[in-house]
This record gives sequence, structure tokens and C-alpha cells, in this order.
Amino acid sequence: MTLLNPFRERPDAMNDPSQNRLAVLIDADNAQPSITEALLSEVAKYGVASVKRIYGDWTTPNLGGWKKVLLEHSIHPVQQFRYTIGKNSTDSAMIIDAMDLLYTKRFDGFCIVSSDSDFTGLASRIREEGLLVYGFGEKKTPKPFVSACDKFIFTEVLRFVAEDTSTSKVKPRTGTLLKRDTKLVGLFRSALDAASDESGWAQLGAVGSNIIKQAPEFDPRNYGYSKLGELAAALQLFEIDERVQSDGMSRLIYIKDKRKKTRK
Repeated sequence: MTLLNPFRERPDAMNDPSQNRLAVLIDADNAQPSITEALLSEVAKYGVASVKRIYGDWTTPNLGGWKKVLLEHSIHPVQQFRYTIGKNSTDSAMIIDAMDLLYTKRFDGFCIVSSDSDFTGLASRIREEGLLVYGFGEKKTPKPFVSACDKFIFTEVLRFVAEDTSTSKVKPRTGTLLKRDTKLVGLFRSALDAASDESGWAQLGAVGSNIIKQAPEFDPRNYGYSKLGELAAALQLFEIDERVQSDGMSRLIYIKDKRKKTRK
């Protein structure tokens, strides 16, 4: 029996990820155990972590901090000896395992946790099969790997959550600073143009999806805001309208560029 892959229609899959089966692969040399809980909570937004594996040379003392974390979160450690000094055999083991998992056709997407550009080709190959790739790494992660993912989350944001769940330590940028960020403004306006109707209004969720397509690393939390709507409001460049839907209960947020005149 042939299994249908729900990620063949990728935008729809991203809108309803709750049942997606994900393989979470962690490069222990390029991730911190302190973010594990926040990392898995973030992964849960995109689907179910059906496989959780972490790769490294567990005979070395520098990975000792992972031991308790792996037991608590049922993450399977994969041993990879360093056969040659200066060569990262962990990357090779992760890539081989990822391809084996890919060919089982049991998964809807992959989460690759690393700041290493060596996984750029892997991310591209997985996406060629029609699956989504979520990347997790530090802000130092090379741009090619970031761009190869459908969405990339900077782990600095997760580290703040892990250290203090009540507040974000990324100070919200003021409207003045945000408007000076030409890349951010350009992302919003081009995404809005692509999603808007003839009157210039667009549903915020569609705008967000278009932004991610242009910049996988985009995340409102990078600017100190927990939600896209909060960031859009802080920019002070858009009209915002919360509309009650036909069911009389649900609400959707729409935005419009203030430069666009409303048609009568």
C-alpha cells in the first residue's frame, strides 16, 4: 500500500502540523543541553517527535552534561568515535542516519539541530523529497544552511526561554528601530503584496507564511515580540483589523500597508 505524503502540499502542511511525524537529529558538538526542554517544546509546535537521536563521541568528557537530559527526555544517544583528530565524524553519522530515515518514508519532516554548515546538502536533499526541514542553531550558523531549511529557529531565543520561562530577555525593539531595519520592512511589505486582495488587506497568517519563504530564519522573538501581530503593530507601518469570522466565534487578524489608500 502506498502511503500518501501530507507534505506534498507544503504550505497546507505548515498550517496544520499537529499530526506530522518528525525526526529530530541533534549534533551534540553544536548544541547545548540547557536548551533541550525549550527545543522539544518548539518542535512540538510543528509535529510529533517520533524519533529523537543525538550524535557525538560519548567517551569524551565534554559531552557529560547531556547524560541527565537524555534520560529525562528519552533522547537516544548514537556513539560516533573520532577516528581522526580535527575531522568531525559526527556529521557523517547524522547524515547517513537521516538518509536511512528518509528512505523509510515514515516521516513528514526533519528537525536538524546544529550550527554547522555541513548539513546544508542534507537539508536540501530532504526538501527535494517534499518534506519540511526545521533547522535549529545559533546566530553564527552559516547562511547557506539557514537558507536550505524551510524554517530556522535561532537557539538563543530558546536559551532565554530555558533560563526564565516568565519573561523574554530579548528586549522589544521600539518602532523607530524597527522601521530602520530595511530588511525587516522589506520582508513585511513584499509578503503583504503577495498575499493581499485588491483592497490591500491580507490575512496575517498568510503574510507570515510568505515571510518565512523569503527568510527561513525570521522569528518575531528575534525582535523581542512573542507574536507576529505584536511585531506588525510595533512597526507602526500597517493598519491592523481583527475580524470576526462567519462562525461568530473565531477571529482572524488582517493587515494593510498604511501607504495604500482604501478604495471606496
